[in-house]
Amino acid sequence: MRGLKVAVVGAAGAVGTQVVRLLEERRFPVSELRLMATKRSAGTRVAFRGEELVVEETSPDALDGAELVFMAVGTEASRELAPVAARRGAVVIDKSNAFRMDPEVPLVVPEVNPHHLKGHKGIIASPNCSTIQMVVALQPIRERAGLRRVIVSTYQSVSGTGVDAMAELREQTRQALDEKPLTRQVYPHQIAFNCLPHIDSFDANGYTLEEMKLVRETRRIFADEDLPVTATAVRVPVFIGHSEAVTVQTEHPLPADEAREALRRAPGVVVRDDPQNNVYPLPVDAAGRDEVFVGRIREDLALENGLSFWVVADNLRKGAATNAVQIAETMFREGML
Repeated sequence: MRGLKVAVVGAAGAVGTQVVRLLEERRFPVSELRLMATKRSAGTRVAFRGEELVVEETSPDALDGAELVFMAVGTEASRELAPVAARRGAVVIDKSNAFRMDPEVPLVVPEVNPHHLKGHKGIIASPNCSTIQMVVALQPIRERAGLRRVIVSTYQSVSGTGVDAMAELREQTRQALDEKPLTRQVYPHQIAFNCLPHIDSFDANGYTLEEMKLVRETRRIFADEDLPVTATAVRVPVFIGHSEAVTVQTEHPLPADEAREALRRAPGVVVRDDPQNNVYPLPVDAAGRDEVFVGRIREDLALENGLSFWVVADNLRKGAATNAVQIAETMFREGML
C-alpha cells in the first residue's frame, strides 16, 4: 500500500498528540511523518511506530512536500497556514473554526456526509466536537423519520478548553478538598464542583458562539438551512468526554424501540440503554474510545413525534482527532489522496 507524506501541525497539543496516536493505532498509510508546533514546543519528542520524532517549529516552508496535513491549531493559525499548504499541493484537514462555514470548504463527518468530500479544493473542515457526536446520533433517526426540530443541552468536559483548563480543574479540586482558596486563570468562575452555562463568548442574540456552532454546523452538515436547532452549552467538571441531552421532533412517528434499533445499526454508534440495570453512556466509559454512545432513548412527553436521548463521546478522539483521521481514511479509500 502506498504511503503518504503526512504533517501534523499542533502536534504537541492535546488534539495533535491524539492524531499521531491514531495514525499509528489505525495503521494509516504514512511513509513520512513531520510534526510541527509552536516555537515553545519545538524540540518535544513524540513516539510513533517505535521511533521518537522531534517536533519542529511550524513554518510555511516546513509544509513543503506534504501530501496530507492535519491542522490541530487555533483559528488564526489555520487561516494563515492551511491555504499555504493547500497551494503547495497538500490536502488539509482542519479542526479549527476557520473554515467550517466557508461554502467552498466541505464540513464533514464521515458517518453522515462523506459525499460532501467530492469536489473539495484542498481544505476539509472537521466540525466542532459537540456537533460531531450529535449528528452521528441524529443521522439514523433522520434517515428513518426525518427531523422537524432539534433541542440540545451539552455537558462539556474541560479538555475541550485545553490542557491549561484540565490543570485548573485538577488544582481547584485539590484546593477545595484542602479547604484552601481557589485560584482561577482559565474560566471566569470556579469549575471544580460547579457547572458553567458559558462556553465561548456571548453573541448579541444571547447565545454563546459554542451554541451557535451547534446550530449552524448541524444545518450545514445535513444540508438543511431551515432545520430549527437550539442549544444550551454547559462546561462541567469532567476531564474528558462530552455529554448531551438531545430532544428531537421527527417528521414521521418513530417509536423508541425502532429508534433504538436504527441506532444499533448505525456506523460509529454504540447503544447502551438498559436504565433499569443502570446501563447508560458515561463519559468515563467513553474516554479513549472512538464511538458515539447513545442511551436513555425514550419517547418525549411534550412533543408530538418526539424522542429524547443521551449522547456521550470522547471529545479529543471522535470529537476531534478521530474524525479528522476518518476523513483522511475515507479520502484515501476513495482515491482522493
